[in-house]
Amino acid sequence: MENLVKHLRDHHALAKLVGESPAFLKAIDRLPLIAKTESPVLITGETGTGKELAARAVHYLSPRAPFPFVAVNCGSLTETLLEDELFGHERGAFTNADRHRRGLIAEAVRGTLFLDEIDSLPPKAQSDLLRVIQEKTFRAIGSSQQQEADVRIVVATNRPLEQQMAAGSFRPDLYYRLAVFSIQLPPLRDRAEDIIPLAKHFLRKHMPSDRTMVLTDQACSWLESCKWPGNVRELENAIIRGIHYSEDGRIDAEDLGLALDTDVPSPPFTLSSAGSLRTAKKQVVEMFEREYLIRLMSEHHGNVSQAAGAAKKERRDLGKLLKRHRIDPESFRLSG
Repeated sequence: MENLVKHLRDHHALAKLVGESPAFLKAIDRLPLIAKTESPVLITGETGTGKELAARAVHYLSPRAPFPFVAVNCGSLTETLLEDELFGHERGAFTNADRHRRGLIAEAVRGTLFLDEIDSLPPKAQSDLLRVIQEKTFRAIGSSQQQEADVRIVVATNRPLEQQMAAGSFRPDLYYRLAVFSIQLPPLRDRAEDIIPLAKHFLRKHMPSDRTMVLTDQACSWLESCKWPGNVRELENAIIRGIHYSEDGRIDAEDLGLALDTDVPSPPFTLSSAGSLRTAKKQVVEMFEREYLIRLMSEHHGNVSQAAGAAKKERRDLGKLLKRHRIDPESFRLSG
């Protein structure tokens, strides 16, 4: 039974890493072997290439799989907030610290701590992280007690750390501690064979359970001709738009909502009929609203509260708009 569970877990961990191109297979070839070690892992690649998916695969293929996988985006936090997020604090450590707070290192005990955008880590945080890796201990803000840091460190970046070391903004000793094992994910333009399999994977993932949808040959040709500067994430967003734009279950090129440098000419905007000015204006507004809402929900991964804040609308009002356009926020939630 234990071997069966392990096999299923391994299959699940790798199942979301979709692709058969030589560049992609070369990148993940040793991932199962890397996962079995305890050493830090550095994952590099352009934005949208799937670095967090690779990090999760490292975790779920490792002996730490039964324990937490905790992710933090270093670029989204100030130095003070990042320190508090990682290490936690004691009551009274600073103004408004009215109770003890566990940090993410404590939350990830016996599991994996994933630090995305490691290149944006401030100097003090770099020093603190180096100590965690070297000594396997940390100290909460305002505490004199050392705590054990029983975590596996996996980090990711879309910027070359070698250049940052040369510029003096990233510590060489930390870099060499982190880069014991390295995984470099290729951009989507270097794995063209995977574009259609990935598109179909995302179609199955996001397609409503009560509908059957397909990509037309025109849509597939369009997808294969795009440059994909946003890589796999951009492709997934295009498929999400196609699902919502398509009215008959057939996703055509114009349903993808792409406006990229491509050899395939962009389909022109057309009204369904000339009609009156009022009718034409209403149709344009409807199309704008629908595209805006789909892009908004895609950017915020289906979080209606965050999307409402970004749109500067009341959550209830945004919910009504989504309902009127038959847009389901759940279909935008990205699974780990």
